[in-house]
This record gives sequence, structure tokens and C-alpha cells, in this order.
Amino acid sequence: MSVRSYNLRAIVDADRPWLREFMRQQWGSEFVVSRGEKHEPALLPGFVAEKDGQVVGVATYHVSGAACELMTIDSLVEGQGIGAALIDAIKTAARASGCVRLWLITTNDNIDALRFYQKRGFRLVAVYPDAIAQSRKLKPEIPLIGAYDLPIRDEIELEMRLDDA
Repeated sequence: MSVRSYNLRAIVDADRPWLREFMRQQWGSEFVVSRGEKHEPALLPGFVAEKDGQVVGVATYHVSGAACELMTIDSLVEGQGIGAALIDAIKTAARASGCVRLWLITTNDNIDALRFYQKRGFRLVAVYPDAIAQSRKLKPEIPLIGAYDLPIRDEIELEMRLDDA
């Protein structure tokens, strides 16, 4: 599948070592925390966007029952449709797995991501006040202050229904 001049492909086992290092660089550790659970994205299914042999985007996900959680998404070249293409690929994979819901967790400081997700059809469905205090017990690398100098405190859940038209 091509996205403009980018190639999108599924993550394969040969990607796992560099993906682990990528997660350390992008996320501060090889783990992420969502709703009080620790996940290792380098072990999850996902997609890689490449241009001229260079990684320009990565997204990982986790399927549980009829729900698919978007665990991580990183677009290293903004404004080129890479993030949207990664979400579309995960939507397709989630539907193929029988999922009726695609959901994600972000933090209250991630204003740009909230805009990005809502423009792509996600809806805010829950706010978990002070959830990050618990997450820091599992991942102390989570900073106190995030984007726009906002204190990182709350988890925000967004979802997209996949059983709609």
C-alpha cells in the first residue's frame, strides 16, 4: 500500500530490535502505560511507514475481543498524511480481526493529538482524572510537565466505532 511517496507495511519480527530502540527514543522507555496496564509496543502488531528506506512513521495496536487499542503512533514527518494512513491501516486490521471499536488513551497535555484524532473521526468518551499518578508508578519516566507547559495529570479516552457505516 502506498501513501503518496511513502510505503506502508506491517511490522515484521526483523523490525522488533530497532522498534524497541525507537520506542525508547520516542516514548522515554520501551514500555507505555494505558489504563493502568504496561505494554511493550515493540512486541505488538502494527505498521511502519517508510520513504527511501527511512522510517517516517510507526503505529502499534492491541486487539482484545471486539476492541482494538491504538497503543502508539508516531509520524516523523508531519503534514504528509502519514499519521492518517497509519490509522487507516489499523482500522482495516481491526475490522479484519472482528473489532467494532478502535480506541486510544492520550494525556490532557496532548492538545495537538486531541485535534488530530477528532479530525479523523475519534470522539472523546472518558476522562480519567489523576490517572497519570498511577501510571507513573509503572513508568516513572512520564514527565510531570508536558506539551504547552501543561501538567500531565489525566488520561483521556477517545474511540471510533467501526461498526458504523
